[in-house]
Amino acid sequence: MSVTLQTEPFEPGALLTAFSAGRAETGAVASFTGLARAEQGGTDILELEAYPGLTDAEIARIALEAAGRFGLQDWLIVHRIGRIAPGEAIVFVATASAHRREAFEACDFLMDYLKSRAPFWKKSHGPDGARWIEPTDRDRTDVERWERP
Repeated sequence: MSVTLQTEPFEPGALLTAFSAGRAETGAVASFTGLARAEQGGTDILELEAYPGLTDAEIARIALEAAGRFGLQDWLIVHRIGRIAPGEAIVFVATASAHRREAFEACDFLMDYLKSRAPFWKKSHGPDGARWIEPTDRDRTDVERWERP
């Protein structure tokens, strides 16, 4: 169970292989890898800012909530910060549980949170200059579904 914020690129396949190793009692591992997009040439570089100690602690708090809510055996979150080129992996989430449904739902829950509520500040740099990126209406709707009874 860990949260890592890093400026260096990572290899999602290697993370998944290491996360999945030696799991004799795990029935399912679900993962998600998010890539930075070029936005049809509108983004040359995506820049993410975070406050170490605050951002990672808040993400860990939500991951522990997911672990309890979905009965996770384990989870891993790796998130890039700094400057990220289009096509590079920006986020990796893996969840392990006894059954597939819980692993899938926990992974989805964590990504919805990371996309819309995690304390990151995102800026797109492109041909038209720099602009701050806010969560979209879809991002907000996606995360709100987890708050319904």
